[in-house]
Amino acid sequence: MMRAGPSQEEIRRHNLGALLRFVHVRGPASRATLAETLGLNRSTIMALTSDLTAAGLVREELPRRPGRRAGRPSLVVRPESTRVYVLAFDVGVDRLTVARVGLGGVILDRREAARPAEGGGAARRAAPDPHEMVSALAAAARSLVRKAGDEATCVGAALAFPGIVRRSDDRVMFGPNLDVRGVAVGEVLSRRLGLGVPVAVCNDANLGALAEHERGAGVGVNDLIYLHGDVGVGGGIITGGQLLGGEDGYGGEIGHMVVNPGGRRCACGSRGCLEAEVGERTLLDLAGRRESPDVPGREAVRAVVDAAARGDVVARDALHRVGTWLGRGVADLVNIFNPGMVIFGGTLRDVYLGAAAQVRSVLATGALAAPRERVKLRTAALADDTTLVGAAEFAFADVLSDPVQVLARLRTTPEDAPVP
Repeated sequence: MMRAGPSQEEIRRHNLGALLRFVHVRGPASRATLAETLGLNRSTIMALTSDLTAAGLVREELPRRPGRRAGRPSLVVRPESTRVYVLAFDVGVDRLTVARVGLGGVILDRREAARPAEGGGAARRAAPDPHEMVSALAAAARSLVRKAGDEATCVGAALAFPGIVRRSDDRVMFGPNLDVRGVAVGEVLSRRLGLGVPVAVCNDANLGALAEHERGAGVGVNDLIYLHGDVGVGGGIITGGQLLGGEDGYGGEIGHMVVNPGGRRCACGSRGCLEAEVGERTLLDLAGRRESPDVPGREAVRAVVDAAARGDVVARDALHRVGTWLGRGVADLVNIFNPGMVIFGGTLRDVYLGAAAQVRSVLATGALAAPRERVKLRTAALADDTTLVGAAEFAFADVLSDPVQVLARLRTTPEDAPVP
């Protein structure tokens, strides 16, 4: 039997999503630009923008800087950033961040709180009680929602988490530096918010890769690797323009790739993992700064990098050693995946800035000539917001794929009452 092609309604939904995604990622665009880029005629673009305008997702207006072309200027389509938003949560080992992010990727408002330390410094940072963590996130998010007002609509929510997350049910399966193993964080948080939208939970490094690919250093690069440092080290891999997830969503655990057999003990139980050799704890230990109770993790890492730049011999040697193992890990990844770009984010952004020469030197001798020939090494363009932006992009996924249907569902589903 011949397979039937897509229906007119399916084509319309696809085109609505394509147009909305374009202005969300690329910014305001004229009808003429949209027609040319999406390969649609102007009458179709006019119909699509009318539907999206009626849904409250975009607005049309005259260009703010009219060109000199004769005739009537093409209307510009802009995302309704203040009326349509998502909630993005970023759980770091030393801080919690919640942001209200408008359509178009605009961070409209945010709340951030430092994590408390127990005893001394990053080495003995307290594992949080998951319910206290969820309570803090929910309280911050509710504050942002109240400030948004009744005219604004939350269309999604996502949480970036530094650990292994099962794709089928968003359950945290392993978080070596945060004691929330087996907890359905997203489900609990969604109930506490009571907004009628689920909270997706994803590995932070995977979201970092997504963010840098869509909005950061990796725009236009279809094969890239994002390396993220916190207390641990994670990775996100984009191949062929798509995030590599693996069978259950556990793909990209680059931090547990062994680079130094018999080396330092890792939180996962192995020895010589990339995380154990280049993570925050190792750098601070080698630099003699392990016991720094009043300095948050990322600030402590930056202090070591700054000290090395000022000539501190101990800090310089620590950074050199960490840079050597980071280079070894990058060389292995280049050999295996042949990426066009490797991006360093989180604390590894600072480590790479201080040890770039060492990383490049090891890469030059440790990677095969062919795959290393064109690879670019870059730092995260989104800086400390990389994983937060990634969470927002993930939260927007449903509305970008089927915008009118998602909004219709949200507006006809009664909201649950928030749990105090």
